[in-house]
Amino acid sequence: MNRELQEKMQSGTPFRLDDPIFKEILELKDRTLRLNVQLNASTTTDEFRQRLSDIIGSEIDKSTAIFAPFFTNFGRYISIGKNVFINHACTFLDMGGITIGDNVLIGPKVNLVSENHPVDPSQRKFLIGKPIVIKNNAWIGAAATILAGVTVGENSIVGAGSIVTKDVPDNTIVAGNPAKFLKRI
Repeated sequence: MNRELQEKMQSGTPFRLDDPIFKEILELKDRTLRLNVQLNASTTTDEFRQRLSDIIGSEIDKSTAIFAPFFTNFGRYISIGKNVFINHACTFLDMGGITIGDNVLIGPKVNLVSENHPVDPSQRKFLIGKPIVIKNNAWIGAAATILAGVTVGENSIVGAGSIVTKDVPDNTIVAGNPAKFLKRI
């Protein structure tokens, strides 16, 4: 993986889609699209884990379980810890980077979206990537969406259906659209 490309994509500054380095992104996205089909045709947890390991470019620990279908647009900037559970129909848009710690629970239909576009219409075709970090022991409820640049703190809970636009401190529960603090754990 080209280090310059990764730094550009995760810097939080607008990245032109006509940048010459974007050709590498398109090649990797095409590869991932092909591999997604094989991934979601897996018939065992071990086979699924191995195929997703091929997409992300690193071994997923055997203590981690991920259920199909699962979708990613890039794959190379996903890191998944140990003893993680990712339920059905999740989508990880990872060009800005996604890091999932150990002992994390992710409910069905969760979206982790580490990419965005500028508000200015003249720059709408630019891409802005910012990492998403889900720290150890976090629980992301069904159909929650975590947006670019957000860190979900250790032991925290994101309520089902929430839209998370700001960091979630350690040991807290948030919920709603946009997600708001409910209580400390």
